[in-house]
Amino acid sequence: MLRILCGVLAGLLLVGGAPAVLGAATGVPPASLADLTPGTSGVVVAVVDGDTVLLEDGREVRLVGIQAPKLPLGRKNFAEWPVADQARTELESLVQGRVVSLFYGGEQVDRHGRQLAHLATEDGLWVQGEMLRRGLARVYSFADNRSLVGQMLAEEKAARDDRLGIWGNPFYAIRRPGSLARDIGTFQIVEGTVLQVSETRGTVYINFGPDWRTDFTIFLRSAMLETFAQAGLDVMALAGTKVRVRGWLDKRNGPAIEATHPEQIEIVPAPEPGRP
Repeated sequence: MLRILCGVLAGLLLVGGAPAVLGAATGVPPASLADLTPGTSGVVVAVVDGDTVLLEDGREVRLVGIQAPKLPLGRKNFAEWPVADQARTELESLVQGRVVSLFYGGEQVDRHGRQLAHLATEDGLWVQGEMLRRGLARVYSFADNRSLVGQMLAEEKAARDDRLGIWGNPFYAIRRPGSLARDIGTFQIVEGTVLQVSETRGTVYINFGPDWRTDFTIFLRSAMLETFAQAGLDVMALAGTKVRVRGWLDKRNGPAIEATHPEQIEIVPAPEPGRP
């Protein structure tokens, strides 16, 4: 395994004897991968969809940290998401029949028995980063798997700014707080300006409108405030700040997203002078 890890990192640092352009051809943060826990490698024998592969030894690997457009895969009454076929085809082009190395940055197996891993090919390609760079996935993180989320958000933003892949399709458009009624029960990215923040009975509410009974809200447990602060996010000071939040939309009075970890909430910087 040490030989495989060294080979992967060497591929990240050198291409034809010259330094690689990170975030371009490879999209790989080598130091960050080295900080993860290396697992065993394997050959990809099948690609299930844009974020799941099968290895020759029978392991199913979920590309942790991203969510690609979903295919029905035998699920009754499940409507295929736009761009799902393209996402699977692109992932096949990256990994089908190739040796991949697994790296773990948190919980290693999900409740379905799938490996939750970052993948790197033998030539140093970070697969999650490449799928995001091509605009064929969204960042989809969990409290027990937060590694490399910052890098993945940067890759996602670049693709979104260029309207690549899913980002040219209204199905994946960033939502606004006042137009979420039809999106309950779906994973969304919502962007808006916080009106006020309050704390009641162990829960913090980040409100985007004056009526908590109908307006969009982010909520989190008060016990999580220190975790958010350690990540540089002062939740109680967000009033008047434009933020971008991602997660599953639920209905708690109005539409709501629960924030379980800091990476779900991004501060949206003000536009540069002269730009809209």
